[in-house]
Amino acid sequence: MSEEHQGDTIKLKKSTLWKAGTVVFGVLFIITLFTGFGINKEDSNRVQPTQQPTIPTGIASVNAEEFIDDDPFLGDKNAPLTIIEFSDFQCPFCKRFRDDAFDQIKSQYINTGKVKFVYRDFPLNSIHPKAEKAAEAGECADDQGKFWEMHDKIFEGQSIWATSGVSVFKQYAQELKLDTKKFNDCLDSGKYEDEVNKDLNDASASGGRGTPYFLIGNQPLSGAQPFSAFQQAIEAQL
Repeated sequence: MSEEHQGDTIKLKKSTLWKAGTVVFGVLFIITLFTGFGINKEDSNRVQPTQQPTIPTGIASVNAEEFIDDDPFLGDKNAPLTIIEFSDFQCPFCKRFRDDAFDQIKSQYINTGKVKFVYRDFPLNSIHPKAEKAAEAGECADDQGKFWEMHDKIFEGQSIWATSGVSVFKQYAQELKLDTKKFNDCLDSGKYEDEVNKDLNDASASGGRGTPYFLIGNQPLSGAQPFSAFQQAIEAQL
């Protein structure tokens, strides 16, 4: 292979470029399958592989404390470390995080008073058309103190409501013994549409480019990572 390097310019044969491009595409495709969904602002309808996020221009660093809103949380409100999850209820990788790493984080760090865990919405509407209403259903349940119960039901039934729609959320409200009239009115009116959009905008402003996306203190983390990845980030800041 002939290669000439001068300053920041590299010249390669066309055949080499094609081979290299094929390899890179294959690697990125595998990453997408095993970590999570990403979004490209220039083409929000296209799924991109999730990568470690780049802090937006003009932001020297990111800190979870700066992105806490009035969203539901678990743990001690004065815990030494805050984790924010920006999540999409229709995202299969967000469900994977809920099914795999979350319970260990809860038992080892949230329940022991070391971590305050905040949930915020990040619906990728272009690829998950039911995610917006699912997020609003969570907010409406939070009005009656049952966010986390609704959160778990929505993730558990992801494959059901993803094809049937809001009627399932209303069924969940009934099963949770909520005031169904208040819940249904809340969901049908779009009461929390602006709140969900605010969460989405904050996710993007903090560096989020795909779901699930986390701020672990001052460290961003993308994708359905194993518990060990969260443990490493948490322990480094406690």
